[in-house]
Amino acid sequence: MNYCSSCGGTVSRKIPENDNHERFVCDDCDMIHYQNPLIVVGCVAERNGKVLLCKRSIEPRYGKWTVPAGFMELGETLAGGAARETLEEACATVELGHLFASVDVVDAGQVHFFFSGKLVSDYGVGEESLEVALFGEDEIPWDEIAFQSGVFALRKYFEDRGQNRGVHFHELRRSRS
Repeated sequence: MNYCSSCGGTVSRKIPENDNHERFVCDDCDMIHYQNPLIVVGCVAERNGKVLLCKRSIEPRYGKWTVPAGFMELGETLAGGAARETLEEACATVELGHLFASVDVVDAGQVHFFFSGKLVSDYGVGEESLEVALFGEDEIPWDEIAFQSGVFALRKYFEDRGQNRGVHFHELRRSRS
């Protein structure tokens, strides 16, 4: 961030009074610009023991497979966002099940939430997908999954075999050397 969204002045990183985190603060009007994690929501949609995956037509990870997922929009619920993303990316309607995975993607400033779901419609290629297909656990192209959060969600989904065994938590950070 270089400029204040309120007055257009330049911003500096500093710890505001009565705070304990470095923030972007306007040098002119003293407005504090908070930056919070973004929420990604997705659904592992299943039909007859197979799960729906989409091959990405956008960056990052163009051409890699993913669970239908994306950024939550203002005014929607976690579940509503997961259903919307599945419709947008796979032209599919789902009956959502339970929230079963949460992944803190610390270095990207994101938190990913995954729901189980039953595929209740046909599916097709959405605007952000090159291809959409159903895969059994042994058919998933594990080395071609776009994001580690998706790998975690898929593995936990198959571990649970669709049963509600609570929410699995995971934290992803870049390795420090």
